Amino acid sequence: MSGPRSVDRALELLDAVAEAPGPVSAKTLARQCGCSLSTVYHLLAPLIERGHVLRGPDGYSPGPRVPALHRSFRRHHSVDAQAAALLPRIRRATGAEAYFTTYRDGQITVIDSTTPLTATDPFAPGPETRAHATAHGKALLAQLPRAARRRYLTDHGMARHTDRTITDEARFEAELARVRDRGLAVSVGEADPAHTCLAVPLPGRPDAAPAALSVSLPRRLFQLRHTEAGAALLRAAAAFPTASE
Repeated sequence: MSGPRSVDRALELLDAVAEAPGPVSAKTLARQCGCSLSTVYHLLAPLIERGHVLRGPDGYSPGPRVPALHRSFRRHHSVDAQAAALLPRIRRATGAEAYFTTYRDGQITVIDSTTPLTATDPFAPGPETRAHATAHGKALLAQLPRAARRRYLTDHGMARHTDRTITDEARFEAELARVRDRGLAVSVGEADPAHTCLAVPLPGRPDAAPAALSVSLPRRLFQLRHTEAGAALLRAAAAFPTASE
């Protein structure tokens, strides 16, 4: 195996190691990725040498290079100390998991969250492919000029994820107008039937990508806690420092 296919398979193995609940064996990786045991050893060798993967007595796990990559990722996506400090504060104030999401170069990405690494999270850090159905996606898209927003929706589509997902552009524009009017975006079971999320845009700074702060709640708790969670998000956004402060 060589060329782009080997790179793709190596990244598939790296993802499998990262997503495993603990150290994972070469045999398990081979079975999950549909390749031979010799291929697993061959492709993991340079990842181990570069520190992306660690080989231990119980199997393979993420290596010591990973934290540096995460720091670089946050730096490139303008996650400064103030933004990073918001997440645990919001988590303590609301009892809900908190997220920091940005829009850059036509992509919406969940950059950081308070969700434990071992937890199953419908809004986990990474590219957000359901932005039209999430509160953080709505909060970011509502900030864009209409031409940029239409390009985003043309490029990424408006797939239906649940029976509550808005897939009509006119209805979606009306939803974003309400987001701008209230300063708060809400998605109740639109991206994931069991979860709801609330989000606010963070004040813009000339050197930073548009950003949003959000929380997620199990849908069954929405009526009990959404007012408190929304108020906490609005207070955090109002106190967030801008370039002029």
